[in-house]
Amino acid sequence: MRSASDDLTTRARIRDAAIECFARRGFGGTTLRQIATEAGVSAALIVHHFGSKDGLRDACDAFVVASFMDDKDAITGTAAADMMRAALDSPDRYAPLLEYMTRMLVDTSSASDRLFDAFLTGTREMLERQIEAGIIRPQPDLNATAAYMTLYGLGPVLLQRHLARTLGEDRLTTQLLERSTLPVLEIFTHGLYTDDRLLVAARDALNRKTGPRSDKGENDPNQDPDPPR
Repeated sequence: MRSASDDLTTRARIRDAAIECFARRGFGGTTLRQIATEAGVSAALIVHHFGSKDGLRDACDAFVVASFMDDKDAITGTAAADMMRAALDSPDRYAPLLEYMTRMLVDTSSASDRLFDAFLTGTREMLERQIEAGIIRPQPDLNATAAYMTLYGLGPVLLQRHLARTLGEDRLTTQLLERSTLPVLEIFTHGLYTDDRLLVAARDALNRKTGPRSDKGENDPNQDPDPPR
């Protein structure tokens, strides 16, 4: 994962300041002047680099998505343990990005839709590559799988306060992440059920054909309530 501190150009400084401001106050509650003060630049310079506050949000979204999706394929390589250890040891490094995502994903704007869709696209591409590599089993409905995997991945971000509270912490800490790592991977690797009886039952239920419902139902006023025997 990339950090907001990796790139300290003026444009990146503005972007990082905007991420922190949007995370604290939300998009609607943040002004360009506030971001400019945080970044130590003028509001005019922000407009010069990004065109508008909407353009700045787009740049923030792109950076946040790339920060969490660019290294997804690393989990399939020999450096997987090193990458996991680095992430476990540095929860505060990504705190502003997680807070930003929490704020920006819960509104009902088209920008929020685009942010979620970017994560969805990245998740689907990751699944496709890992299926091709034989790491993940082929899925009967890859779009549905990608949607649920995206929701599963974003859930702990959006509900991080409750996750931390439930596991006895006041925020996402190294200890909390360490405690969560094996149970989560166990779910994905070995699953929960000891056999496939529920899956078989669901397939059977979904494959059963139901005939068309009669136009004359029990509420049909023209139906004889007591037909002759």
